[in-house]
Amino acid sequence: MQVSKAARRYASALLQLAQERDEVEKILEDIRLIKNTVDGSRELLLFLRSPVVKQDDKQKALNRIFGDKVQEATKLFIQLMTRKGRENLLDQIAESFIQQYNRYAGIVKVEAFTATPLNDEQVRNLQKSLERRTNMKVDLKITENPDLKGGIAVRIDDTVIDGTVKHKFDQLESLFFESAV
Repeated sequence: MQVSKAARRYASALLQLAQERDEVEKILEDIRLIKNTVDGSRELLLFLRSPVVKQDDKQKALNRIFGDKVQEATKLFIQLMTRKGRENLLDQIAESFIQQYNRYAGIVKVEAFTATPLNDEQVRNLQKSLERRTNMKVDLKITENPDLKGGIAVRIDDTVIDGTVKHKFDQLESLFFESAV
C-alpha cells in the first residue's frame, strides 16, 4: 500500500503520543483493529473517502464502530482526523503506524518463499537464523510456491536472497545463452 506523507506524519504523531502516555501496546492493538476493519470493508473505505458524506456522519459512524472498542487516546485521534478532514487516510495512517511501531520495537517483516511446506523445526531454525542475521525480531511469513522447484527465497524489506532451484536454473540458462552467442 502506498502511504502518503501526511499519513506518515499523523502516524508518527500518534506513536509519539502513545509513547508519552505509555500506551504503545494498547494503541497498537487499536490501530490493528482499525486497519483490519477498514481493510475488511470496502464499503467503509468508500464511505470514508466520499466527499459527498458529511463530516458529522463520518464521525458518528466511526464512533459507533470503534467508540467502545478503543482507548480514549485512539478515540480522540479518530475525532481529530475527522475534524481535519483526514478520515480518508485512516487506512494509510494505520499501515504507517504499524510500520513505525515495528521500527520502534526492533521488528522486521520477512517473507520466505519455499517450494514445499516447512516443518516446525525448519521454521524455528529459519527464524533464529534470520534474527541473528538482522539483529532484530523477525515477523516471518512463509509462502509456498511449487514453481520454485526447491530451496528458499527470502525478502527482507527490499532485499531478496534467492536460493531456489528455479533461480539457479535461470542463472545456468542465462550463462549457456551468453556462452553460445
